[in-house]
Amino acid sequence: MFDVRVWAPLAETVEVQVADGDRMHLRREGDEWVGVVPPLSRYQLLVDGGAGLVDPMATQVWFSEHHERYVPDAWAVAAAWPPPQPQRRTTRPIVVAEAHARGMTMGLNRDDAGALATVATDFPRLAELGISVLELLPMHQFDPAEGNYWGYMPLVFGAVHGQYGTAADMAALVATAHDHDIEIWVDVVVNHTTEEDEHGPTLSLRGLADADYYARGADGAYLNDAGCGNIIDATSPAARRLVMSGLDRLADLGIDGFRFDLAAVLARDPNFIRDIGDWAERRNVRLIAEPWDLHRYLLGREFPDDRWGQWNGKFRDDMRGFLRGEDGLVPALIQRVQGSPDLFDAPLNSVNFLTAHDGFTLYDLVAYDRKHNDANGWNGTDGTDDNRSWNSGWEGDVEVPAEVMATRRQQMRNAMALLLLSHGTPMFVLGDEFGRTQGGNNNPYNQDNKTSWVDWERRNEFVDHEDFVRRLILLRAQHPVLWQAESWGSDVEWFGADGPPDVASHSRSLAWHVDGLYVMANMWWEPLEFQVQAPGPWQVAVDTSRPVGFLEDGGPAGASVEVAARSIVVLTTRPQPSHAPAPPS
Repeated sequence: MFDVRVWAPLAETVEVQVADGDRMHLRREGDEWVGVVPPLSRYQLLVDGGAGLVDPMATQVWFSEHHERYVPDAWAVAAAWPPPQPQRRTTRPIVVAEAHARGMTMGLNRDDAGALATVATDFPRLAELGISVLELLPMHQFDPAEGNYWGYMPLVFGAVHGQYGTAADMAALVATAHDHDIEIWVDVVVNHTTEEDEHGPTLSLRGLADADYYARGADGAYLNDAGCGNIIDATSPAARRLVMSGLDRLADLGIDGFRFDLAAVLARDPNFIRDIGDWAERRNVRLIAEPWDLHRYLLGREFPDDRWGQWNGKFRDDMRGFLRGEDGLVPALIQRVQGSPDLFDAPLNSVNFLTAHDGFTLYDLVAYDRKHNDANGWNGTDGTDDNRSWNSGWEGDVEVPAEVMATRRQQMRNAMALLLLSHGTPMFVLGDEFGRTQGGNNNPYNQDNKTSWVDWERRNEFVDHEDFVRRLILLRAQHPVLWQAESWGSDVEWFGADGPPDVASHSRSLAWHVDGLYVMANMWWEPLEFQVQAPGPWQVAVDTSRPVGFLEDGGPAGASVEVAARSIVVLTTRPQPSHAPAPPS
């Protein structure tokens, strides 16, 4: 039999209704109700004779073919969870690709597109590219009638979304990733649920113990710090147990890390954040925070636990601004390149990114001055207006002049160079390595279609860029200073074009030298002559003004190097291999 245990302290009765019509009373044990149901049966919970509710501890959820948002026809399935399997740390430096499990496979010409098993078909390419972590958007069960393709409106924290596969499928995917020396991280949304505010549906927690699961303000209204109608009450023991149970269950699948959406919600009780940190040490999993919500920005030392990595939103904003030639950003660039010591004591805690699921792709960042979100149905009011993008002189992707496309490709190389040559933990969106586009949509949360799906044919147009990214990741791996745990401190030297760094507001260039690397970045729209101010001998390895970016035989660098407009040149003290050793298979 399958055990059922439900928190419902105010209930007079709690029954289980099995899909064939049988009802069974659960027995009260303190504030919980316990009982059993037949294995593999579908069941709902009935509190005081009310409408059917989904068990928040369900291991699997079933929806009827005609499921509607406000009709309680979702059923828990009494399915066994796979036996625990271990985590496996990658042997390579961390480079993260963020992806949607369904979206990365729907563009494939396969009958099994959209299923978890299909994700594994890209592991050989990812391993050869140098990706050591695949971070998947939320995998836990959400309401398919809600319309959030990304999965950010969860229904059950500890069940795998049935449209993607089963828990066993997820465990198999993780095991295959480990065979390729790739870690799997999963984005978890445990700060709110799909029940929204008082006008939303009652599907599970609200009907069981609303006051114990959701935070309310002084006026009695649900707190909406997540922008989705409600937030979990991080001070409530019942809510905390529910969150930890879901994390434990997912960790049993071998998942190596968890990225917490809007983690500042959970940090309303800093002790909860530290408790999760203690749990992660016991389970050998990595923790990554999105360290903000609608009302608080806890980036860096403001976050309550320094064992967590954090999405560094200031890296994104400052690097985007520098990339498009904004003035006054050289001082910020100095901080971001060296792992943001103004924010972090441990540089690898800074998850550096220029792109993520909620925003422009890398190609769109250099192809659109403004968002194009009409398809989302909000008359263009959704999605940020602060993109810090530049369309390179032509809005969109239709009939693009050749010179504009050349600038875009160069800017993409610049962006990847800034990302992968900075200290910290780099992350980019899957497909950025071959020019994936969303047509300028910077918030396609409800676009389960070609807007969001990875267009694999696009690879044919951006072969050189994918190879450039692969070689940049290899260059990073060959220079441990870029991924060492210790801060650079005084080991890094900063220069301008012909002297100390120019930090005046007009400046758009910077050079730095650290342990075998000399980088010269010029985001001015005219070429600059840089004096090489650190002893060599130096060889030219990268020049982003060239179509392929890498120089097969750059030869020795002279006492000065001309860096073209909007480009980056990298010097190294030794020749760089063009291919890494084959990863484990």
